Amino acid sequence: MFGNSNDGRGRRDLDREFEQGGLGQESNYNNQNYSTGQQGQMAYGSQTGDLEARSAVYVAKVMGWMCVGLLTTVVAAMATLTSQTMLNFIFGGSGFFVIVIAQFVMVLALSAGIQRLSPAAATVMFMIYSGLMGLTMSAIVLIYDLPSLLLAFSVTTFMFLSMAAYGFITKKDLTTLGRLAFFGLIGIIIASIVNIFLGNPMMDLAITVIGVVVFIGLIAYDTQWIKGNFQHAMAEGYDEYSDEVRKLAIIGALKLYLDFINLFIMLLRLLGRRR
Repeated sequence: MFGNSNDGRGRRDLDREFEQGGLGQESNYNNQNYSTGQQGQMAYGSQTGDLEARSAVYVAKVMGWMCVGLLTTVVAAMATLTSQTMLNFIFGGSGFFVIVIAQFVMVLALSAGIQRLSPAAATVMFMIYSGLMGLTMSAIVLIYDLPSLLLAFSVTTFMFLSMAAYGFITKKDLTTLGRLAFFGLIGIIIASIVNIFLGNPMMDLAITVIGVVVFIGLIAYDTQWIKGNFQHAMAEGYDEYSDEVRKLAIIGALKLYLDFINLFIMLLRLLGRRR
């Protein structure tokens, strides 16, 4: 929405804004005494520190929306399991594939049309998508036992928080990691389709292990993407309550939601025990 800020432009643009305001310019330091320069450095540090704090609050809010989406998915999955009619519709015919196609269309519509949507409309679409995901995710509750589900969820949560913290804190540009993870994701999709016809257990195991690595990388990358775009938006003159930034939060929540769900599924395939 605000350009490819994953290359660090959001932070660099913000730094330039400070410099254009007179902070950090070498010529100013040459013409002022040490105490004035020190005050300038303190002011710069205060503003950058404040930006980091605001970024942390913003990323926490995005993760809050992600958690709301996950909760919606869990509630929808539980509701599905208690309704024989819904189970028959989803798993007794073509309902499962209809829902999967609807999910794919909604992701495309939300991602491609985010600039034309209002924040409220984007939020509603995210909630609907999370609910639809719950309908299909109910299948894993039927396949895996409860201890396996709890184990996979716990490990997923630990990995997610660890990599999100790394993505937020690191000063290293994760753009290359994001590209590699994206190509890895494409490879996983292609290999999974091929293995539907081959049914090779070793290939399935390799896909799952690579999938764990790919989504771990995407969590760190997407967290940095959210932080970078927020800081870029601040440098462009937006605030936390503007429509643009609120819609960015929904897209960020969707990205992290998908990372969490897919990592959970991959870990469940590795660690889970079927009923």
